[in-house]
Amino acid sequence: MIRLFFSSALLLLGLVACAQEPAVRPHCVDEKFDNKVSKTISFSVPVIGVEELKTMQDEVLILDARKKEEYDVSHIKGAKHFGFRQLEMNVLENISKDQPIVLYCSIGYRSEKVGEKLQKMGFTNVQNLYGSIFEWINQGETVLDKDEKPTTKVHTYNKKWSKWVEDGKAVKVW
Repeated sequence: MIRLFFSSALLLLGLVACAQEPAVRPHCVDEKFDNKVSKTISFSVPVIGVEELKTMQDEVLILDARKKEEYDVSHIKGAKHFGFRQLEMNVLENISKDQPIVLYCSIGYRSEKVGEKLQKMGFTNVQNLYGSIFEWINQGETVLDKDEKPTTKVHTYNKKWSKWVEDGKAVKVW
């Protein structure tokens, strides 16, 4: 009788778990950009959307995985420059391995690669901003310059990549 009870309980728990909605990944406002992002990243690091990051912006460590020149043009409020090829490891001093960390770059590729490195280092709560700073700008969010003042500029890496920032949303520089 006890065996039947536990078997039934396990079956019921399994059914409840299957009935729950799967997590929905964030999407970019522009369908073509969303398609580009989803084909560019491998989803090896969990993704977070702009709206979700906004609600927890003060609770997470935000790391910018772009070149310093890109960061200086504009970055998300509270973000620290971390880099891509040469990581600024001092940013992680005294940071707990379970500290929530959100990475971003231009569209999410470089930040995903940095996120993979952080995961290998033992960080357990790392996420990649889906669409990264381009999507942040496309959704009308504010960015700051190197003096921490609001700016309308965004470094779009080069002319080819600048098409992914909607016209009128920012002054594109590269």
